[in-house]
Amino acid sequence: MPVQRTLSIIKPDAVAKNVIGDIIRRFEENGLSVAAMRMTLLTPAEAGRFYAVHAERPFYGDLCSFMSSGPVLAMVLEGKNAVKLNRELMGATNPKEAEAGTIRADHADSIDANAVHGSDSAENAATEISFFFAGLDIQS
Repeated sequence: MPVQRTLSIIKPDAVAKNVIGDIIRRFEENGLSVAAMRMTLLTPAEAGRFYAVHAERPFYGDLCSFMSSGPVLAMVLEGKNAVKLNRELMGATNPKEAEAGTIRADHADSIDANAVHGSDSAENAATEISFFFAGLDIQS
């Protein structure tokens, strides 16, 4: 399988808990490399644009408020089968359903404050990466 890129975001709840290092360690120990990294504070409008795919869903407003409630760490992760591997390491969206040892099982508080975001496909990864990073910002 060729090397792939995916977007990972450490969300405001996990940044506030000071578990950034543990989350990055898990990625690196499982074959993913950080190709770009950026800490930022999203405005509600930016969060709205990023999560526009969910605009019709009932949780959209709360999601945008949460994602703009504190700093996030956006990363481009690179490795073999990066999209799938990242999602496995994150665990189920609902931390109560996440397998033991996954990021969400260990660091998430709820389905809303679930510590991390990861692209769900290679196509969405490309779109999401371009939201946070210009091509020149990414280093293989």
